[in-house]
Amino acid sequence: MKNVLVIYYTQSGQLLEIAKNITRKLDDSREVNLAFYEIKLKNDFPFPWDRKYFYNIFPETFLQVPTELEDLDNPILKKKYDLIIFSYQVWYLTPAIPANSFLKTDIAKQLFQNTPVITVIGSRNMWIMAQEKVKKLLIKNEANLVGNIALVDRHINHISVITIIHWMFTGVKKRFLGIFPKPGVSEKDIDESTKFGPIILKNLIGGNYENLQKELLDKEAVKIKPFLIVMDKRANFLFGKWSNLIVTKGTANSKERRPWIKMFNIYLIFAIWIIAPIVFLLFLLTFIPRLGVIKRDKRYYSSIELK
Repeated sequence: MKNVLVIYYTQSGQLLEIAKNITRKLDDSREVNLAFYEIKLKNDFPFPWDRKYFYNIFPETFLQVPTELEDLDNPILKKKYDLIIFSYQVWYLTPAIPANSFLKTDIAKQLFQNTPVITVIGSRNMWIMAQEKVKKLLIKNEANLVGNIALVDRHINHISVITIIHWMFTGVKKRFLGIFPKPGVSEKDIDESTKFGPIILKNLIGGNYENLQKELLDKEAVKIKPFLIVMDKRANFLFGKWSNLIVTKGTANSKERRPWIKMFNIYLIFAIWIIAPIVFLLFLLTFIPRLGVIKRDKRYYSSIELK
């Protein structure tokens, strides 16, 4: 009997739906004992989000400042597993605070040590640098990353910005104004994520994950858009400047911090609607000269390696 643990945190339920679909074949197998563990916070984040609250958590999110968790004495976390499936969201180009916080606990180090791990990402579109951060945390926990699945909103950047904001601040997953597509990962992609289950099950039973990521990629577990690599890297650099500046101006929710959060909010809007199209144009103009680098980056970020 193989023991598999799925770890997740979700507000809307989308990530849990994805994780359940991916592991459906495992759940149906008589050779697998499948368990789910939900990361729980002592002071949970609201859903739908309050706008001010959402922007105010930016510095701590990007700087990966952990928050207090509860239910860490759950018996599920005391067992040893043959495989862990770690499902997480991306907030501000970084693993969400609940995911980041869990990976930094002592119990996570014991749980992940010498254990194969598959990461499952539910994201709007930019997840590449967040995954690099998760890779580093897994290495600190002496885990063995053997696979990655990333499901994203496939609509163009500006469309997905509009729809995800409406979902976040209303809590309702529907077509904004009746004309925009539904936000988040499409139902089609969520439903079809069951295709990854047989691959995972085969490698789990065989006890050899050497070719797992290649087999997952053959089923389109990861799709890399080269332009988003550029955007993700540049945005991470700028977010680093902003987050380090803001935390020097005061603690979370302090009056001293508020004007800086407002400025960051204005910058974010400007970056999405003005800077991003300019960067995209420059990307197109330099595409041919940078083709070698683009191909290399695409291969690397599709992999489970860490530079």
